Amino acid sequence: MTTPLEAEIRRRIQMAGPMPVRQFMELCLSHPVHGYYTTRDPFGRGGDFITAPEISQVFGELLGLWAASTWHRMGQPENVRLIEIGPGRGTMMLDALRAAQVVPAFRAAIVLHLVEISPALQKRQQEAMATLDVPTMWHQNLHEVPDGPAIVLANELFDALPANQAIKQFNGWYERVIEIDAEGNLAFGISNDVIPLFDQLVPRNLREAPIGAIYEWRADNLPLALRPPAGAIRAARRW
Repeated sequence: MTTPLEAEIRRRIQMAGPMPVRQFMELCLSHPVHGYYTTRDPFGRGGDFITAPEISQVFGELLGLWAASTWHRMGQPENVRLIEIGPGRGTMMLDALRAAQVVPAFRAAIVLHLVEISPALQKRQQEAMATLDVPTMWHQNLHEVPDGPAIVLANELFDALPANQAIKQFNGWYERVIEIDAEGNLAFGISNDVIPLFDQLVPRNLREAPIGAIYEWRADNLPLALRPPAGAIRAARRW
């Protein structure tokens, strides 16, 4: 059965042609109506996975103590932006703030900024932090956070970010795309044209990658990983 999200992806491909893997991932993760993260709470027993803050409060408490030490080394600014990107249920930040109470001046200097794209998770965070005595603001992206002294926390963020993919062929690297195949299924494909000067992006030690190797990178040109074809020796570890 075709889901509403699959129908939307198919419609876009039929209108504009095969879409880059990054765009496909963005739609699957953060489509405002059908995206994975925007429509549910994926954590815990009733979700799909569990992260360290949900297992033990020690994880967040250690980060809170680290943040207090970092603030001290920054010169103890009177107004510091404590930022978390992708706060989940707010568990880690609550544990960090509890530990930060051992440094009252740091606790008093905090203005909390939570970067969250999911309305469902933002609601959980607001409920969890309703009784906090810390000024708290929510943002859709990091660029919305005001400039100034800042400490940024994030847990298991990079594995949830969309990434571009390129696949090595005999004459260069081609962008990997999602297309509709001959059987009518969504499938991986490759773009028609080689990516010009792509060897300038790939780290020097990976430029001799075997044909079929897949290279991933963020839109900001930060490399993520190189995944060899099936049967090849692994060349890099995924973040």
